[in-house]
Amino acid sequence: MRVQSLTLAVASAALLAPTSYPAAARIHPAVARIHPAAARIPPAVARIHPAVWREGAVSAADLLAKVRDCAPVARGRYRSDNGAPANIPVCGTRDAVFWKADMDIDCDGSPGPRCNSRTDPYFAASTAYTQSDGRPLSAERLPFIVVPAPSSLWDYRDHGIGGGSVVAVVYRDRVQYAVVGDTGPQGIIGEASYATAKGLGIRADPHGGGAPSGVTYIVFKNTKVSPIEDHAAAVTEGERLARRFADGG
Repeated sequence: MRVQSLTLAVASAALLAPTSYPAAARIHPAVARIHPAAARIPPAVARIHPAVWREGAVSAADLLAKVRDCAPVARGRYRSDNGAPANIPVCGTRDAVFWKADMDIDCDGSPGPRCNSRTDPYFAASTAYTQSDGRPLSAERLPFIVVPAPSSLWDYRDHGIGGGSVVAVVYRDRVQYAVVGDTGPQGIIGEASYATAKGLGIRADPHGGGAPSGVTYIVFKNTKVSPIEDHAAAVTEGERLARRFADGG
């Protein structure tokens, strides 16, 4: 979250909106401490700045500064898509693994109005990990990412990662907290659920949506959200882990 951007948003809201906002949502407490006057902002501003409003305690810049250098942990490199060059390393630190790739849209899992066999020709009504009730995850409701299935190239399980591991996904100036929820092809990396893309302002369409590059996936080792479908818990834990990661441990 950039202080200057938030200040401009608050100033614009003060000029354009009424002086009291009984129906306004509350901004994140960490932001309110920095900007006491911004403790209540009109919902219109919240819609314009969702990353600041909901999940902006640690900025994208803070996280990206910690993943500039790569210490590879995989035996080789991944492709972003079939036929693409194998040039994406999986990198590691003491507390996390990360990669920088594209974002393909995963619409698999429990079907809904936006993710089903009609909207996605490759739809599969299952996910590698399931909800606490045994049902597949909902890609359109739950922010989660897809990790490559274990192979001789890399096995995510060897790094304290599994279903429910906490993830910070960074795109431009936004941070979306998510969990590991599905597995994909062994040689391809860079995929996340419909809900993850939507939260980042990426076109969340399994038919031609996603982002061609510029997405950073940071998976925190030895973490687990339970139940896996509890996104609020993922945000709370994600903010704590992201702050520790950004502060250098």
